[in-house]
Order: sequence, then C-alpha cells, then structure tokens
Amino acid sequence: MKYAVVIERGPSSFGASVPDLPGCVAVAETREDVERLIEEAITVHIAGMREDGLEIPVPRTDVALVEVRV
Repeated sequence: MKYAVVIERGPSSFGASVPDLPGCVAVAETREDVERLIEEAITVHIAGMREDGLEIPVPRTDVALVEVRV
C-alpha cells in the first residue's frame, strides 16, 4: 500500500505525518532521514494496529502541488 505523507520543514528539522494513519509521525534533522523514519513509523504503526485487532485504513488521501503566482 502507498500512503500519502506530509513533510514539513521547520527551522531546524523536518516533520512527517500520515493523514490516513492518525498519530503516525516522524521528526529528523534532514529530509532524507525523515523519509526513512516515516517509512519505518508506518510499518510499526500498522503492525501495532494488527496486534490490537484494528482494521488497517485503506489509503484515501491524495496529494497535489498547486502553483500560485504571488
């Protein structure tokens, strides 16, 4: 499955979250690291949901980049 991941750049780090998996987040100093960590976080998150007998959400969120002239 492929889940949409939102990556935000902060003053000194990057944060990542998965809209279809509430609570699934990662933070790292570099974009490369946060991408690796969020992939691991998704795997662990889904494993925990399975252990708890919860239904795994089907990915529903889509992402689009919209260019705006300012």
